Amino acid sequence: MEEGSDVGNESSKLTSYFLLILLIVIWGVSWPIYKNGVNFMPPLLFAGARAFIGGFILLIFALKIRYLLKFKENWRFYCISAVLNMVLYLGIQTIGIIYLPGGLFSVIVYFQPVLLGIMAWYFLGEEMTILKSIGLILGFIGIVFVSIDGLIIHVSAIGVTLALATALVWASGVIYVKKNKTRVHPFWMVVMQLVIGGATLLVSGLVTENVHDIVWNVELISSIIWGAIAGMAIAQVIYFKLMNEGEASKVGAFTFLVPILSVIVSAIFLKESITFNLFLGMLLVGVSIYLVNRPPKKLSIY
Repeated sequence: MEEGSDVGNESSKLTSYFLLILLIVIWGVSWPIYKNGVNFMPPLLFAGARAFIGGFILLIFALKIRYLLKFKENWRFYCISAVLNMVLYLGIQTIGIIYLPGGLFSVIVYFQPVLLGIMAWYFLGEEMTILKSIGLILGFIGIVFVSIDGLIIHVSAIGVTLALATALVWASGVIYVKKNKTRVHPFWMVVMQLVIGGATLLVSGLVTENVHDIVWNVELISSIIWGAIAGMAIAQVIYFKLMNEGEASKVGAFTFLVPILSVIVSAIFLKESITFNLFLGMLLVGVSIYLVNRPPKKLSIY
């Protein structure tokens, strides 16, 4: 029985690593795509379109388990999750990306794993080891190096502030979903936060933005299609599945790799520069991931 269990555990680990790699690639490629797409569509409408279409796609599959929706009982959870994970997170992110290069903005947003590690310890009772603490601190230092470029070279304090606000809202949303995973079906939570959040962003965009500013072309349409299917539907399901099944801080640390890929893609396709501080920050992020995920010798702080 133990042998079979070990094989099952190994298979589960391989599946998790595969999903992590897929998630990192999707998100890493998405930042430059969104940065380009928002040039042709106002930010709130662009964010709302991606989220709502992605949610509608998932809704088709969710109808098979519609009896698990329990909307009357769970509507508060769906709405709060939608506000945190879609309306605020996606709204602030899509506006903020206008003020900074896509790669740089994504690196600052990925201060989120540091916040997530602290919040997971405080709100979820996850263990905080010495190695994990050092890893999170190094990750923060790496983000500081990158942020210096944003403040000095690009002179956009607004962009950096919006990126950090995005990180805080994102971490809060993840903790909220994970804390309530036994109360609400996880797949329905993802579906409803996309549908409700996407609809809210679309309405907000229609009220505050000018639809005549939309430039319908191949680049915009491909950005929306990619964002809805891969960036929203697939990525959200994978991310919250991994978060609900594993330690939030460990999964979060792996997402530090996203901005590294994003910076490389942005440098290649959007001609954005890679500075020394950015490179140094990425190295520190790599060390941070290793330390957070390295099995501890049972040296726990709390």
